[in-house]
Amino acid sequence: MCGGFTCSKNALTALNILYIVVAFILIGVAVYGRASALVTNLPIIGGILACGVILFLISILGLIGAVKHHQVLLFFYMLILFLLFLIQFSIACACLAVNTKQQEQLAEEGWTRVELDLKTKVENTFNCCGFNNTNDANLACKDPTKVCCPTTDVNLMSNCPPCPTCMHKLQSTIDYAFKLCGSIGLFFSFTEVIAAFLARYYRNQLDPQEKAARAIFPRHNYLY
Repeated sequence: MCGGFTCSKNALTALNILYIVVAFILIGVAVYGRASALVTNLPIIGGILACGVILFLISILGLIGAVKHHQVLLFFYMLILFLLFLIQFSIACACLAVNTKQQEQLAEEGWTRVELDLKTKVENTFNCCGFNNTNDANLACKDPTKVCCPTTDVNLMSNCPPCPTCMHKLQSTIDYAFKLCGSIGLFFSFTEVIAAFLARYYRNQLDPQEKAARAIFPRHNYLY
């Protein structure tokens, strides 16, 4: 950790600038995802956008507190970062600890909540039928001209193998997404701890200008 006042100030400022960049990336991903035809209705897009906005506001708070050495702003910045660390660390550990069965249950619960149009888009994109059971699939899934069975010949239709379920196609992708989100969340949760302790250390330091003022006006030290 930096020992001097200026070093601590610059480190905390740089860390908050990094958080602002990450916040803009999250907001950009959410806006791009909302504009994409495939994920327009996914509720997670709103969650990503909210996380980006919250991170941006916290970063602005920390940046102002670091530049001005504002005691009150730095205190609330430390408090919010520590609470955010607890939440993000818990979620990251849960993402890394979830097993395949739990991933399947969570994904199936999300599948039941999305609209029929989105289900059809996913099925056509990944050439799958239904989520975990083809018997409860929508009508578009039973179309014989699907890519997984691209034929209109009546004699060949009976020999077409059934389309695989979307869970079978997306299982590795879902597992990778859980592990990636957990790893990124764990990494950023530790950076939040570092930022909180750095803000505490910086908050307790005395500004060199205040030291000079105390040296020049020793009788008025009570004002500080």
